[in-house]
Amino acid sequence: MWKFVASRLLQAVPVILAVITVTFFLVRVAPGGPFDSEKAVIPEVKAALEAQYRLDQPLFQQYVAYLGDLAQGELGPSFKYPGRSVNELIAAGLPATAELGLYALLVAICIGGVAGVIASLKPNTAQDYIPMSLAMIGICMPTFLLGPLLVLVFGIHLEWLPVSGWGDMPGDKLLPSLTLGAAYAAYVARLSRAGMLEVLSQDYIRTARAKGLPEWQVITRHALRGGLMPVVAFLGPAFAGLLAGSFVVETIFQIPGLGRFYVQAAFNRDYTMILGTTVFLSTLIVLFNLASDVLAAWLNPRLRSQFGEA
Repeated sequence: MWKFVASRLLQAVPVILAVITVTFFLVRVAPGGPFDSEKAVIPEVKAALEAQYRLDQPLFQQYVAYLGDLAQGELGPSFKYPGRSVNELIAAGLPATAELGLYALLVAICIGGVAGVIASLKPNTAQDYIPMSLAMIGICMPTFLLGPLLVLVFGIHLEWLPVSGWGDMPGDKLLPSLTLGAAYAAYVARLSRAGMLEVLSQDYIRTARAKGLPEWQVITRHALRGGLMPVVAFLGPAFAGLLAGSFVVETIFQIPGLGRFYVQAAFNRDYTMILGTTVFLSTLIVLFNLASDVLAAWLNPRLRSQFGEA
């Protein structure tokens, strides 16, 4: 198992390096700069700012210097938030983004998992078609459409839930979590249905039924563990995707998360903030993918034995 983890981590290094390299040069060739604004900046002041942030150096030298800072865990100073580093800004926005991602993942698991299991019990019937049709709608409907619809219905017309903010009340977090988790709930529903259908056709399930076990015991004690394996493998990439894809939801519901800084950095050409957020999220995606693979291997006895032999 440890050899597997070490090999995956070694494979992740060139991937993250490629992300850093591509992002670094893309933001530099984009039109505009961090000190361009409607009000002209005095040339002497602009030259001093560029010297302070090492923008007056050759591009490759800036790239090497950035890699050196990154190796020490420093993501650099923000161009648009004087006196604050990218590390501080990410630390300030990450808690709200991580909390939103966690709630959205719980929504996806609870709604999608239950819907997929229910659909698998009676395939090719209304019990199967209805939840899978809803899952397809959830996959096709983007968050920038679903969010305003939920706000219109539950926030404005019914007045049940607040339409924006991220307070301490559970109601403040329900609409954003549903908006962000709906698409992933649809994926979980389809994965759990496919996994359960495959497991329910196995010989040991027929043996359990032949022994006279109640159907609910066959499902909960024998089928769920194997049937939900595809969902377990999906959880790592899903949570990473929820963190990286929460920008639209944070904008709709005015959530003070990491997405706010990232979107503003793109508009302001804040090079270090764009780079730092991209590197941070890319690293999270790699780590969560690795965690999901390890968890899936631990739950699967055959894979666990192979890793033990390795």
